[in-house]
Amino acid sequence: MTAQDATPSQWNVPNVLTAVRMVLVPVFAWMLLSHPHEMDWRIWTTVVFCIAMATDFVDGKIARKYNLVTNFGKLWDPIADKALTGMAFIGLSILGELQWWVTIIILVREWGITILRWAIMKYGIMAANRGGKLKTFVQALALVLYLLWLPHLPTPVQWIAWALMAAAFVLTVVTGLDYLREAAKLRREALSRWAAEGREAK
Repeated sequence: MTAQDATPSQWNVPNVLTAVRMVLVPVFAWMLLSHPHEMDWRIWTTVVFCIAMATDFVDGKIARKYNLVTNFGKLWDPIADKALTGMAFIGLSILGELQWWVTIIILVREWGITILRWAIMKYGIMAANRGGKLKTFVQALALVLYLLWLPHLPTPVQWIAWALMAAAFVLTVVTGLDYLREAAKLRREALSRWAAEGREAK
């Protein structure tokens, strides 16, 4: 097998699913903000959100099972996730259904880590880890309940939604710190490797 055969094409099903998720972000945003006080629209908006999030869980499994992991997927898959969930957080805060301080802290962490991924690309690709995937899953569960028009849901469901959002908030912050440590480790290892090879880091 040649090196070219061993390298998966960037044009594959997981990457297409990532692109589809990006396309669904503005569709989801329009549906949420244009008809926020109509239950039918809130339900269909939640359906679109769930479909978009499902592509995240499916594309990762396909990529790993069929050895279709690419640098494009490692980089853009988490960006697509953050664009979708970020729009959900912002939309809910615009509608007054989620405190802005929660949204701001979560988005600062999410996009801060995304910028960090770009900044350290010369040292290596920092892929999403298990903690990051768990964070995304818990965020998705909490957002689904909030998108279903939380004030109109039964009180026990509201409690579950609040608990999930609190858990998502904690996981978001904790995994953000983990990624900072991972980025520092990745840089140290790259610099050590370059030094061993007699290269000068630039």
